[in-house]
Amino acid sequence: MTDEVRRLKFEIFRFNPEDPESEPHIDTFEIDERPYMTLYMALSEIRETQDAGLQFDFACRSAICGSCGMLVNGRPALGCRTLTADLPEIVRLHPLPAFKLIGDLSVDTGTWFREMAERTEAWIHEQQPFDPAATEERMSDDIAAAIYEGDRCIECGCCVASCGVANVSPEFLAGAGLNRVARFMMDPRDSRSDEEWYDVVASSEGVFGCVGMMACADVCPKELPLLEVYAYLRRRTLGTKFVSD
Repeated sequence: MTDEVRRLKFEIFRFNPEDPESEPHIDTFEIDERPYMTLYMALSEIRETQDAGLQFDFACRSAICGSCGMLVNGRPALGCRTLTADLPEIVRLHPLPAFKLIGDLSVDTGTWFREMAERTEAWIHEQQPFDPAATEERMSDDIAAAIYEGDRCIECGCCVASCGVANVSPEFLAGAGLNRVARFMMDPRDSRSDEEWYDVVASSEGVFGCVGMMACADVCPKELPLLEVYAYLRRRTLGTKFVSD
């Protein structure tokens, strides 16, 4: 005797901001659940069989590109790694807040991340001219592992969408931005001084704007240690302030 197939109901936010006649509303779709079905698979089936105009983003389908972030029953998540078996029969989908809406479930995370990177100058700063004949400088395994941990961020935007501060203050760096700062702050190849880093991150837009609810860590699909990241940034910046005073 086989198990009964669930009939899933999807209540999906719809709105095209480029169409002056479009109004925000919810459309309802129903499909039969299949074994190992993900939200990505369900949305693809809806788009292929019921509404070809449904907008949502995807690329890798392997939780690497970070494209398919959305609110799933009010919680930020990646569509490609969310199994429908873990959800109730009624699934409510909305676009991630804190980002510009492109249409339906699709948002523009790229502009946010680019502006964050430019504002924090999230790249290696080196004062010395490049010497192609120089001996390679090695770093310790512990530092290399810590940098790799920060680089695992896929910039999906789930942490930003879950952050109460980021939703009311667009300038707040949020989890992804602060993780990016910490990654370069601990990199021995970056020549910026502690005082320069202090100016980047020690403000209400940086690490001291965080109110400590840690929703970012709860929803991070890569389970980055954001609490440890914030603690590291606070120690470095407070140490710099006390020394300079």
